[in-house]
Amino acid sequence: MDNFLEIFLITVAIAIILNVIFKKFEIPTIIGYIAAGEIISELYHLSGKGEITHIAEFGIVFLMFTIGLEFSFKHLMAMKQEVFLNGSLQMLTCGFVFMLLVIGILRLSDQSATIVGFALALSSTAVVLKILNDNGDINEQYGRKALGILLFQDIAVIPLLLLVDIFSSTNQNIEKLLFTTLISVLILIALLFFIGKYLVDRIFRLIIRTSSQEIFISTVLFMVIGASFLANYFGFSYSLGAFIAGALIAETKYKHKIEADLIPFRDLLLGLFFITVGMQIQLDIVSQNWFLIIVLTLLVMALKFGIVFGFLFLYTKKRVALKTAFSIAQIGEFALAIFSLLQAKNMLDIKTSQILIAVSILTMIITPFILNNIRKIANVVEDMTLNTHATQNIDNNLKLTNHLVIFGYGRLGQEVTQKIKNTGVPYLVLESDLNLVELGISRGENVVFANAAQEETLKIANIEECSVAIITVTNEAKLEMLCQILANYPKPIDTIIHVNGTLKKMLFSSIDENIRIIRSEKVIARNLVQEALECRIHKNT
Repeated sequence: MDNFLEIFLITVAIAIILNVIFKKFEIPTIIGYIAAGEIISELYHLSGKGEITHIAEFGIVFLMFTIGLEFSFKHLMAMKQEVFLNGSLQMLTCGFVFMLLVIGILRLSDQSATIVGFALALSSTAVVLKILNDNGDINEQYGRKALGILLFQDIAVIPLLLLVDIFSSTNQNIEKLLFTTLISVLILIALLFFIGKYLVDRIFRLIIRTSSQEIFISTVLFMVIGASFLANYFGFSYSLGAFIAGALIAETKYKHKIEADLIPFRDLLLGLFFITVGMQIQLDIVSQNWFLIIVLTLLVMALKFGIVFGFLFLYTKKRVALKTAFSIAQIGEFALAIFSLLQAKNMLDIKTSQILIAVSILTMIITPFILNNIRKIANVVEDMTLNTHATQNIDNNLKLTNHLVIFGYGRLGQEVTQKIKNTGVPYLVLESDLNLVELGISRGENVVFANAAQEETLKIANIEECSVAIITVTNEAKLEMLCQILANYPKPIDTIIHVNGTLKKMLFSSIDENIRIIRSEKVIARNLVQEALECRIHKNT
């Protein structure tokens, strides 16, 4: 017992220290937990012990419960294309390609390669959603598409776990095994559905009346572990039962209370899970295969990016497709669990398992650096195609002088353009979204396809001879970039910008005397007061 407390105390201390350091470099806490697990396993020689696997599976149970708790049929139906179309295309295509990859490079059997291939197709829900929530991009188009694919991947974990059970079974009659599995899963779902529909709500109503937080949380834990035990009794993984339990509770009115109450508990258990993953890393194997690990890391991320961008580009804006593909190019945390499970069932040898775990962790370390610079990366990629188009499209506007240059043809840009067009003042709109450019051209407006961030584009647009520049973009990062470019331009450019709420301190450093700020709240307040006064005058007369 004393030894256990010593190990626990040192592990927590190491995890805290590492995560404080990693936080400064925007490295997710997952990596800190994994590193802490690796350090503690080396200090106390814990690698390979059976109890570690059980602890890790217990962590997976609560990971799947939290996924199930966020599972909503209504939410899925509202995002049909993002979840089912994009998600299925990504999983099936990436899974098949990665299956061939591991057969060719790692020489795995067909069954092991199938599961490993589709596990590599999974992306990190924990890493991606945390960063997207932190930077606010979860509400952007690419954030929504990334979320949809991640939701589908979370659902796809269930059949993957079933495949592990099926392929690891000693029963050679696959048809009989599949039939038995189908019957068992139907019985399990029916049983849990009956409990969820007729008992869960009544139990929670009874527990709520006690006004005891401890009893409430204990009841939730009992249901999770009970559902996991029931699933295991019918021959399935504990995780499947936990997922169904989460999905059933998600349909009740107590979902949000459970989510709020279990957030610290959930994060602690997830931390425990990733610590146990770190405990399973063996540095001697990883160090002996470092070159293969780096090659596989680059291959997996490049292939996943290429595949996702390829099919999204067919029916999505190029920039959205680029950012979506970059955001989910890593391997997910659940792949780590699947690799460990395959090793436990003797479907992977320890060397291969270690290589795959190391590759997965490396992709997760790289991801924050990609997501935090995703706009710059997208700009660099777009520049390869925008240079030629910008010159070709703006040639006809060389003679414009004393004109207005409008940056952006979104909703606000369209309103501004329409009003300026009605005045007869010459203008030019710069827009990098080809769909919006085509929309403007169809309306007979002077909109050109160009990358406004390039100095050559501004010269061709004759920015020096314009009377004023108007920036209508709403993305704060783009707004900051354009302000810096215009503020640093050799000739002073009178500029008007529109902002919502307050600006970051960093943006103020880009603003000089030639840039004027129009704040939404001030315009709205002025219009509200004007309307109110007009109503008052009308009433008095």
